Amino acid sequence: ILKDNKNLRRIHNDALRGAIGPDVLDISSTALESLPSYGLEAIQVLNATSSYSLKRLPPLDKFSSLLEAVLTYPSHCCAFRNLRTEKQNLLLSIFDNFSKECESTMRKPTNEMLDDSNSTLLWSAERNTHPFATDDESSPYSYSTIFDDSEMTSFDFEYDFCQPKVLTCTPEPDAFNPCEDILGYSFLRVLIWFINILAIAGNFTVLLVLLTSHYKLTVPRFLMCNLSFADFCMGLYLLLIASVDAQTSGQYYNHAIDWQTGSGCSTAGFFTVFASELSVYTLTVITVERWHTITYAMQLDRKLRLRHAVPIMLGGWLFSIGIAVLPLFGVSSYMKVSICLPMDIETGLSQAYILLILVLNVVAFIVICACYIKIYIAVQNPELVAANKDTKIAKRMAILIFTDFTCMAPISFFAISAAFKVPLITVTNSKILLVLFYPVNSCANPFLYAIFTKAFRRDFFLLMSRFGCCKSRAELYRMNYFSAYNSNCKNGGVATAPSKASQAFLLLSALEK
Repeated sequence: ILKDNKNLRRIHNDALRGAIGPDVLDISSTALESLPSYGLEAIQVLNATSSYSLKRLPPLDKFSSLLEAVLTYPSHCCAFRNLRTEKQNLLLSIFDNFSKECESTMRKPTNEMLDDSNSTLLWSAERNTHPFATDDESSPYSYSTIFDDSEMTSFDFEYDFCQPKVLTCTPEPDAFNPCEDILGYSFLRVLIWFINILAIAGNFTVLLVLLTSHYKLTVPRFLMCNLSFADFCMGLYLLLIASVDAQTSGQYYNHAIDWQTGSGCSTAGFFTVFASELSVYTLTVITVERWHTITYAMQLDRKLRLRHAVPIMLGGWLFSIGIAVLPLFGVSSYMKVSICLPMDIETGLSQAYILLILVLNVVAFIVICACYIKIYIAVQNPELVAANKDTKIAKRMAILIFTDFTCMAPISFFAISAAFKVPLITVTNSKILLVLFYPVNSCANPFLYAIFTKAFRRDFFLLMSRFGCCKSRAELYRMNYFSAYNSNCKNGGVATAPSKASQAFLLLSALEK
């Protein structure tokens, strides 16, 4: 009646209440969306293959007698992994001192049966556990207070307790979807909140200050706005993952299908791929722009203008959106794992897609390193830059390269091996990379490229002064800015050729942007 009924979408919650049985419930190939909450206690076999609409199960304690489950989704088997039958639960709650009895039973020959009745063995064990109880007294956990005579005579100690029946469930969870919550480890559940709040707050502050500044929108400011927006999107991805993990903690098996096949996971996946690629692209453009500014510092006709930077970044946006959209159209997939990363490499096209992203990221890192090495060589000239300034610049560039390396190296190494179907790390351990290494740039970039610079601090205090705060600091920054501007104008008006001091000023200001 139930099996293969395509029109069956609902069973009334009280349909099985008070019924004797059924022992077997077969709802295969139906459109059933939920099971009733009552009357499931007698079910020993549950068959729900090809029941794709059944994404959630009733409370597990309702399946008190279940011995076999054949389901549609592997995540549902995680729910039954540690589930015991009602008899096993009762026995384990009472007979906690039977290990010796089981050992002696298991040492008997296989053809030897327990003599007399099992109740004698049970009573003997009970007397050993409670030696001061008299014949007329019942021990605190007397079996006679729990089982009636018929249950005691039918109880088989060897097979009901020492060799209890184990619930079997298929299909079993695979390596991509182990039986765990989204983040797996408890410490990651705490850490991800700290990281996503830091990324969101830091990048939102940078965007707010830069976009509300009264100063001219320069190329470095424009590029920094793009970088902050990309890293802000990464923070939103981490916030979405952390929120869903908190809501489904301990019961992810009941939410896995809705999450991974729904719009939520697709949105999270789009955010993270788009943010990651736009961030890497913008970091590369910022580094190349700095190198170009320093290399051609005194050739104003070769200076990068905003009209050049806009189409360059437009290309980066189109590229990042295109890369992030492809998994939504079947090139890899965001539904493969609970953290919504494109880890599907089943087809050649999907494998090529993953390798393309990884190779481009490695190439971008090499370009960034090469540009900073050239910048360091350019500013190392002792005639242009003092020794203490040289050391300061070297340290800052080392920090920039180190954060890029920390973010890209472990992710790229393990991802490339996985793309060639030789995974060196499990999905569970990859979540450590997701939280500790993947968002490093998103947290560090607003500080390294904006908040720690003098120009940003000036803009920040000027913005705060508009709200009546930090007026003295804002006035100080305003006076320093205009005095430096007037000094540069006077020097430029009398000089017939660029001096070494002015060259040094331009080199250092390029790094301070």
